[in-house]
Amino acid sequence: MILGIETSCDETAAAVVTWDGEIASNVVASQAELHRRFGGVVPEVASRRHLELITPVVEEAIDGHEIEAVAVTTRPGLIGALLVGVSAAKALAWARRLPLVPVNHLHGHVASLYLKPLDLQPPFTCLLASGGHTMLLDVRGRDGYDVLGTTLDDAAGEAFDKGARLLGLGYPGGRELDLLAREGDPEAYAFPVARVPGLDFSFSGLKTALLYAVRKLSEHELAARRADLAASYQRAIVRALVERIEATGADRVAVVGGVAANSELRASLPDAALAPLPLCTDNAAMIASAARYTDPVPYPEYLSLDARPTA
Repeated sequence: MILGIETSCDETAAAVVTWDGEIASNVVASQAELHRRFGGVVPEVASRRHLELITPVVEEAIDGHEIEAVAVTTRPGLIGALLVGVSAAKALAWARRLPLVPVNHLHGHVASLYLKPLDLQPPFTCLLASGGHTMLLDVRGRDGYDVLGTTLDDAAGEAFDKGARLLGLGYPGGRELDLLAREGDPEAYAFPVARVPGLDFSFSGLKTALLYAVRKLSEHELAARRADLAASYQRAIVRALVERIEATGADRVAVVGGVAANSELRASLPDAALAPLPLCTDNAAMIASAARYTDPVPYPEYLSLDARPTA
């Protein structure tokens, strides 16, 4: 069995996965309540909370399982948060004389599709949409992928969160905006979808359009039109994602990342392979899954392993 550890942002997560992709345990301690007062993740606060949570979360995940390898997210992410997970993983692996597998967080999201019962087989085109990344990937094998397109500015998840903040919604914003949008008219506002070359994305103009729309309304008018704004804004983000997927001409499509939990996006891609809802947001089961297709670092060479904030 593989112990996976994930601390790249604001979830402290540990999971145990078998070599053939069965999830034996999957523990996620969210910091959403902690960061809600700030309207977003505060890196230093996240790092300190990881320090408090990492030991009990790992202990709960292991719970008697015989571990044969340790996998950990080493990049990309908040550097302080990553270092908590990397340090814990190195200590655990060293104490048990186990190999350590460094995992790219983005590969982890794609590898969530390789866990049972979905157990998706490449090749396929994958949309990875999260708070920090929006990418189209050509997946030919389980050990990696080629990037077809990426965002030129904001990620889709970031656009959701910032849009929610403009509308005065709670944190995490993407979920709150999705819930409110169900009460509104997605055709009420004609928000723009950026036209950029190739298969890249851009969401900064859309975010600015929402800002201007909100500024034109009085406080009373905003309260009355908030659901319509949310629905129209969400429709524009989803349209941008779906149009780019369609532009690839791919026969087999998969969607992963936190934005994959969005109800309108899931409804707009009925034939796509969608990451299960518990595996859309950051979790350690996907990290352990990716470790099955990543070369391990043998004991004790990983003691010099470091974290990186960029992919």
